[in-house]
Amino acid sequence: MRLIPVIDILNRVVVRGVAGQRDQYRPIQSPLTDSVDPLTMALAIRAKFGFEELYVADLDAITRKQPDLAIYEALRNHGFRLWIDAGIASTAAARELVDLGVERVIVGLESCPGPDSLGEILLSLPLDRVVFSLDLKEGVPLGSSAWGTLPLEIARVVIEAGVTQLIVLDLAAVGVGRGVPTTELCQQIRGLARGVEIVTGGGLRDDRDLTHLEQAGVDGVLVASALHSQETWLTKLPSSDLL
Repeated sequence: MRLIPVIDILNRVVVRGVAGQRDQYRPIQSPLTDSVDPLTMALAIRAKFGFEELYVADLDAITRKQPDLAIYEALRNHGFRLWIDAGIASTAAARELVDLGVERVIVGLESCPGPDSLGEILLSLPLDRVVFSLDLKEGVPLGSSAWGTLPLEIARVVIEAGVTQLIVLDLAAVGVGRGVPTTELCQQIRGLARGVEIVTGGGLRDDRDLTHLEQAGVDGVLVASALHSQETWLTKLPSSDLL
């Protein structure tokens, strides 16, 4: 099971995401470091857990279309392999991140206007650099009506379009620690396509949730709150899981 640490950035500082209520996000308090600077936090996470990959949710870019390219570049210069969620809605915006050296560009349901826009991005960029995020809130897709209303059908559409890496994330579960509500959906998506990489997250409680996700066919899990809550199970995972 591949674990990918997450930092949420708002107003150029790391914040704690809870249930997708972005107007209530506050600077994070973490035992890893007193700093809320993104680079300092990323380095503290790597020092503690050994992660080289990092998922960055740039909320300034998602909500106000103001990506912080300087932060991405600083993280890359310190050796992080980046997954960047910056509210990508066009090929030009996606290309800007690829040209910067970002390894995984997130194209989120919440931001992408529709299947046609996704198709243009997939035609313009290497498929291994594009990750589609099936963004949900309490099971309901976040996005324009062009996508439809059924999560599994949206997954089918993007897989048929050529997506090879898929995130399934319910924002209502983020930071809540009540279990991962997307487990069943991930299992259904696995039934559609054996070769697609499936990543999920939101609500992770302990290593038992990881076992259930692995049984459902999930390849990777986004981890945020557990990094800062001194969960002993996370540090006791085999080193092969912390990659």
